[in-house]
Amino acid sequence: MRKRTSLIRQIRQSVGTIALLLTLPVVIGLVMQVLYNTRTQAMLRRMEAAAELKPTLESTLAENLFSVAAGRTTWEESGVERLILQTDRTLDSLQEEAGGSGKLQLTVARRTMDTLEQYALQVRDGMAAGKPIQEMEAVVDEVRNVGRLVADMLDVFIAGEISNAAETGKNLSRITWAAAIAEALLLIAALLYSGRASRNLTRNITGALSSLESAVRRIADGNFRERLKEIPVEELHELADQINLTAVQLEALMNQTRKNQEHLAKAELRILQAQINPHFLYNTLDTIVWQAESGQGEEVVRLTRSLSDFFRISLSAGADWIPVSQEMQHVSAYLSIQKTRYRDILEYEVGAIPEGLEGTYMLKFLLQPLVENALYHGIKARRGGGKITVRLQQEAGLMNFSVADTGKGMTPEQLADVTNSLNEEKPTAQAAREPGHSGFGLRNVDMRIRLYYRKEKGLRIVSGPGGTEVSFTIPIRTREEIDHDESLSRG
Repeated sequence: MRKRTSLIRQIRQSVGTIALLLTLPVVIGLVMQVLYNTRTQAMLRRMEAAAELKPTLESTLAENLFSVAAGRTTWEESGVERLILQTDRTLDSLQEEAGGSGKLQLTVARRTMDTLEQYALQVRDGMAAGKPIQEMEAVVDEVRNVGRLVADMLDVFIAGEISNAAETGKNLSRITWAAAIAEALLLIAALLYSGRASRNLTRNITGALSSLESAVRRIADGNFRERLKEIPVEELHELADQINLTAVQLEALMNQTRKNQEHLAKAELRILQAQINPHFLYNTLDTIVWQAESGQGEEVVRLTRSLSDFFRISLSAGADWIPVSQEMQHVSAYLSIQKTRYRDILEYEVGAIPEGLEGTYMLKFLLQPLVENALYHGIKARRGGGKITVRLQQEAGLMNFSVADTGKGMTPEQLADVTNSLNEEKPTAQAAREPGHSGFGLRNVDMRIRLYYRKEKGLRIVSGPGGTEVSFTIPIRTREEIDHDESLSRG
């Protein structure tokens, strides 16, 4: 270790002053980062709360009221009053936190909920007065319409929050770069001043200043992993430590910015995930009604249970991660419902879960969109129908899922277009919004696999005249291995 050289008092004071100035951009950057991070987290929390209200507004309230109107349950047993109270409280809480146009949307939504509550009370009072069920069904329809209107207002509010969060992320990135540029400018000024003040010092000091200049320029160019080595000048030792600390803090700021952007993308994908195709529900309910009218009681029970399993696993109490068994049950319920609708043109097989994978967790909604794609773009497009096969295999610590169909298949040109569309975008929620029928689609599943599992590639597609096979491989993860900030189903 080289002996440190002592400088004159004047140089020591100059270096101390410069070191103090160097900390200002870092402090300002840290304060702004904390403020923007707090704001972003608040936006994400409001978006999640708003998204959780939608299923209640779009279906649950109306379904429970219909049960009351049909005489299947009493008003107290239906839980309608409790659901309305919970929704009102959530809207009030969001209204207190929101600002600008978002607050206006929530104010209108809260007032509209008062109208919905009045309709609900009409059902309660009408049943007590013995009014005809047809009249009560009309009121239930009004409740459904008003609930959807409130859900649409929440969509507008969520879209505004997403826009605000994106702008917040951009501002944070600009502030981070501004802090780096300010630090570089101050360092350059410090080096020039020190050079003029140390003309009569030894060659060792000149070499030390040269080392500082070189390291600082690399940091200013974005190499935040750059660290200064031991400086043989006593008065410059503190400055070197400050530069190293600055590099560490700037690197942390950049990493935090990337993490915030990733969380924003995941929040947008959760919003997409919540947009369940209403036509699938309507068609299934119509089928249940038709079977009930035809006296097919056992088939009604089977189809109703399949629909219940489908939506229970779809919601999963807002969880992102569910057991593999639930994911396989979810796709089985979906295929069972579709088999009732399409009968002769659809055959399907869902393979067994390999032994030892029952307690394994995975990201939900990976298989159903692939099966839906196989049905609508493969089986229905082929005269005479076909078969969909879902398989799960265990391979050296990995799980390999495949969805194969004997449908129409794709031409080489079509396959190339689909493959290119999966590879041309980085994993963002915007890239997952593909046109076409409702559902998540291939791109959404591909993006979610790449984003949540941090993989370079998501889906693999093989297609030809004999049909199409879509597969993906993900690691085996237990409940304990899932990150603490990821929500999971308790099974």
